[in-house]
Amino acid sequence: MVIQRLSRAFFLLAFLSQAPIGLAQQAGGIRGMVYDQDFDAPLPEVQVFIAETGEAVRSTDEGNYVISQLEPGTYTLVFSKDGYARLVKANVVVSPGQMTELDAWLSGDFVEMEEFVVQDVQLGGATEIALLELRMESPALMDSISADLMSQAGVSDAASALRLVAGASIQDGKFAVIRGLPDRYVNSQMNGVRLPTADADKRAVQLDQFPSAIIDSIQVSKTFTPDQQGDASGGAVNVVLKGIPEETTFKVSSQYSYNNLVGGSDFITYDGGGVDFWGKDNRDIPKNGNFDKAVGITYDDVPTDYKWSIATGTKHEFDNDVKVGGFTSLFYERDSSFYDDGIDDKYWVRNPGDPMTPQFSQGSPEQGEFKTQLFDVTQGSEEVKWGILGMVGVETENHSLSLLNLYTRTTEDEATLAEDTRGKKFYFPDYNPDDPTDTGNQERTAAPYLRTETLQYTERSTHTIQLSGKHDPFDLNFKIGNFMKFLRPDIDWNVSHSVATLDQPDKRQFGSLYYAQSYNPGSPPYVPPSTLPEVQRPFKPAANFTLGNFQRIWKDITEESDQYFMNVKFPFEQWGGNEGYIKLGIFNDHVDREYNQDSFSNFNDNSARYEGPWEDLWSEVFYSEGHPVTAAEIDVDYDGEQDIKAYYYMVDFPLTSKLNLIAGARFEKTELSIINDPESEVTWIPPGAPGAVDLNPGDADVSFSQDDVLPSIGLVYKPFEKITLRGSYTETVARQTFKELSPIQQQEFLGGDVFIGNPELQMSALKNYDLRCDYTPYEGGLVSLSYFYKDIKEPIEYIQGVADFTYTTPVNYPEGELSGFEIEFRQKAGHLINELDGLTLGINGTFIDSEVTLPDDEAAIFEQENIQAPMDKRDMTNAPEHLYNFFLTYDMSAKDISDTQFGLFYTVRGDTLIAGAGQSDGNFVPNVYEKEYGTLNMSVTHKFSDRWSMKLQGKNLLDPDIKTVYRSEYIDKDVTKTSYNKGMEFSVGITATF
Repeated sequence: MVIQRLSRAFFLLAFLSQAPIGLAQQAGGIRGMVYDQDFDAPLPEVQVFIAETGEAVRSTDEGNYVISQLEPGTYTLVFSKDGYARLVKANVVVSPGQMTELDAWLSGDFVEMEEFVVQDVQLGGATEIALLELRMESPALMDSISADLMSQAGVSDAASALRLVAGASIQDGKFAVIRGLPDRYVNSQMNGVRLPTADADKRAVQLDQFPSAIIDSIQVSKTFTPDQQGDASGGAVNVVLKGIPEETTFKVSSQYSYNNLVGGSDFITYDGGGVDFWGKDNRDIPKNGNFDKAVGITYDDVPTDYKWSIATGTKHEFDNDVKVGGFTSLFYERDSSFYDDGIDDKYWVRNPGDPMTPQFSQGSPEQGEFKTQLFDVTQGSEEVKWGILGMVGVETENHSLSLLNLYTRTTEDEATLAEDTRGKKFYFPDYNPDDPTDTGNQERTAAPYLRTETLQYTERSTHTIQLSGKHDPFDLNFKIGNFMKFLRPDIDWNVSHSVATLDQPDKRQFGSLYYAQSYNPGSPPYVPPSTLPEVQRPFKPAANFTLGNFQRIWKDITEESDQYFMNVKFPFEQWGGNEGYIKLGIFNDHVDREYNQDSFSNFNDNSARYEGPWEDLWSEVFYSEGHPVTAAEIDVDYDGEQDIKAYYYMVDFPLTSKLNLIAGARFEKTELSIINDPESEVTWIPPGAPGAVDLNPGDADVSFSQDDVLPSIGLVYKPFEKITLRGSYTETVARQTFKELSPIQQQEFLGGDVFIGNPELQMSALKNYDLRCDYTPYEGGLVSLSYFYKDIKEPIEYIQGVADFTYTTPVNYPEGELSGFEIEFRQKAGHLINELDGLTLGINGTFIDSEVTLPDDEAAIFEQENIQAPMDKRDMTNAPEHLYNFFLTYDMSAKDISDTQFGLFYTVRGDTLIAGAGQSDGNFVPNVYEKEYGTLNMSVTHKFSDRWSMKLQGKNLLDPDIKTVYRSEYIDKDVTKTSYNKGMEFSVGITATF
């Protein structure tokens, strides 16, 4: 049924795209040719508009246009096309019974700074039309978004922009997910270079660090070809930066923003908190042990959100046809967020068939002493992003060189207040905290009020230097009989050095619990009646370490990458003039990572207490009470190395004038090693061991190596000029991370959830099948239908392990599969109705089915008598059921109404599994899904002149609840786990171009 519905929709859209434009019959005429002024080539799909009558026609594929049966007289013609400067021809005379000849030459509009220095066909393309042409020519299935559309949608960075691409979504606000496959299956690049990452948990590049001000386009290749890296299973995301402009340009823009949740609040922060102008704060560990910073949260004034950017570039052409140019851009942004209606709850099923109840720890309801985790959350964050991009290049007829230098810094300061008062009310429904005789106060240790305060300051930076070149140095002039003639070869190469850092100095977490007043009737006459005072005591989040209720952690990660690649392409011309190529290449990426962490706590501070009401924050006076903070000896530093070496070959071979075979293979070697440096009290759990043992030097070190041969074969068939059919079969891999391989206890903070890596973890192998039909009825129009299927062997998933305590660990599941459909439609309404010229509609949808097979030992857990929730399969994590994108843009200048552009963008992400079911302390914990929600953005841009423009934007206008829920066929209904709102954001911006 799904296939039938999608097929009907596809052919309906194709029919609508061919609807003819009606032309009135008049009595005279104008005809001519339209050319590209720079290349003197015929220009198709140019709108020729008659100002006096409102009629319009478009030039043909050969550049011709004809306007027939006009009344004799004088007319004004307006020639316009996306990516070109508009041309006005006035006083065009039409004589009775004659055709007036009028040719026109349009020059490119270079305001968006297209590049002249390029590495390959993948670079360039700030307009949607240019990227659509690239999509048709690419050997892989490609989707993309241009700088034009990013500007209209008002996206702030590459992560936000990626949501507009069909089949793409974002994990944790930073990492690319393509067709439901998360970061380990997606290769993220910048200008074709794989960047390092300093993220503690992932090997994926954080896309939020690249602001839209420096992005020319984002291109997503959804099928693997041998010239891509072997882990591009879901796709390869390439962030293409702006390059050297064709003419001297200076552009400056600024924007002020307001969020209704931030502006209507007492903003949450802490003493000494916030982010300075450049996002740089030296918070070194005090050598004298005098920790004199804040312990918990405070309230302060609302921060101001704004951003600005400056960009300039120029090019000069010498008499000897040598072109030299440069481009630089400085960008800066301050942003903030706030919510005070957040929820973070933990539930489970204690007995099969029972309703879900709050999880408890450090005791049980039967014992009368326990803690729950039903938190109401308030969170405020401030963020600064800035960076500088510089590029210089030189180009001759056969050679080009470019040097790129990019530095970005992202600094975030986050304060979180989480309070659990609902646990007490769950077990004592009529609880009155002000009544000392209330049963809930008589049982003081049963689900007491809890409060945690977390202060987290993080600096992230990325610095990359890239030297690249492209050459077609000589003509081979080599023939193989009358069968094949080789043309000029193309050589492109890149050498880069990149560094990513994460500095998280002095992360602080403070925990306290509260006992209300409790009346003790005593045992007269020996024990007189008394009232116990209200008091706050230490809350220690975990039971497996002897720690206090206050922790401070210093963490820094540095990852360096030295990378080079070279591709050599040998184009050839076959019989009948059909063109193809043979392509060879090499690749090498060496990554070094240093991980360092130092933790401190008020160990054994068990007698600490504060007599005061719940409304008082104990953290405000905690430091002055003299609680000693000393070093922990449970941290593990490590040095990691990853080497990826590869070479490949591929061929694009025309079997006929309409059918091309694209085939080849990539040979890739992966080496990954970890050397740990543990402190004196570190323990670890050897594979298969029932509990933790002391970690001796070398015990948990890791050395992994694997060789892979990754074949790729595809067919491109063009039965008609406007229809392209593609099909491919490829094999790819997915790799482990440093964290996942190291079998030692790792914690985000002292007392947090324990993660233990698995040194026996293997790489995953994927077989990928793809089909696509693209129909381009005219320039800029598109109807597309795709099908994809992925067979995954040994996918990496996280489960709950049990030794002396419960912990999270990665394992290889036996197998998994993911399949789905994509449908995409772009329509310029002017091709249907002249009066709607300038209106563009876009729709794309992705429908995904996925599942993984559980290992036998994990499936057996769900069949146990105390669980009784049998399952041997479940959905893949981070694979949404569907993704929708709808956009509408209207350029009023197309009808000479106004120099105003309007954009409306709506994106929907369907229900998504984010954590698989498990068991905790013998209780059933169902799957956790993020529920569907949509985001609506709107923008209006008005040009006052050729130099000045203003933009008004509204983001997240529906402000939906962003919610996760427990979901299983073994519980009656969804139960909320987390929930919060982002708020609506409004902004006004000014741009000047000279």
